Amino acid sequence: MTRYTLITGASSGIGLAMAEALARRGRNLVLIARHREALEAIASELTQRFGVEVLFRVCDLGEPLRLSGFILELEQGERQFDLLVNCAGIGTCGPFFAQEWADQQDLIDINITALSRLCHTIGNAMALQGGGQILNVASIAGFQPGPWMSTYYASKAYVLHFSEGLREELRGVGVKVSVLCPGPTRTAFFRTANLEAGRLDNSKLMMNAEEVALAAVRGLERNRALIIPGWQNRLLATAPRFMPRWLARKLYGAINKHYCPH
Repeated sequence: MTRYTLITGASSGIGLAMAEALARRGRNLVLIARHREALEAIASELTQRFGVEVLFRVCDLGEPLRLSGFILELEQGERQFDLLVNCAGIGTCGPFFAQEWADQQDLIDINITALSRLCHTIGNAMALQGGGQILNVASIAGFQPGPWMSTYYASKAYVLHFSEGLREELRGVGVKVSVLCPGPTRTAFFRTANLEAGRLDNSKLMMNAEEVALAAVRGLERNRALIIPGWQNRLLATAPRFMPRWLARKLYGAINKHYCPH
């Protein structure tokens, strides 16, 4: 039976780069995102270039009813998945109380709820079919608190710790779980999160989505638990361990406040 890789957030950024990297390796794909036109174009291009089957589903994972409908579709369908890549995610910046609650709810629904439900549904199916892999996209933001982006940083800490815990739980049933923690990446994230990233754009810290995807694919091939692309990012992820919590709060709060326009 043909098996597929399901990728969320596949219309741009790291999700799109993952779709290309995996299609190049001969994987059949099911792409999930909000924008039909983008998905249609991507599916057509990847099919023509790599000769793989590329399906897509338009779904706003931040809408609870649409997410539930998609989950039901997966549970009732016969399509089997051997890899789940949870790339969909959004960010916000600014003082928590100054932001609309609807934006915070949307972030929680996409970054945490949708990711967890897809892991639950597809992970269960993988366990029953005898194996598979899950890749959840967190961030180096998940290693410390992030004032002025508190909800985003906390959501990525959830993804990081949830993924590591799930890896141990599923070790005995053949389902491998990895978590990708990129640093600053050239995607639409900064614009949609309303971050002023002009000074970062020429920084050596800024990576291309394709570089991140390549590191992720290599990490999956080696069954790495934690995948952090770039030595600078690995250093940044480790640094908070060696400073007092009060200093980490102050330091990362100052950095975030600098890039938030509020």
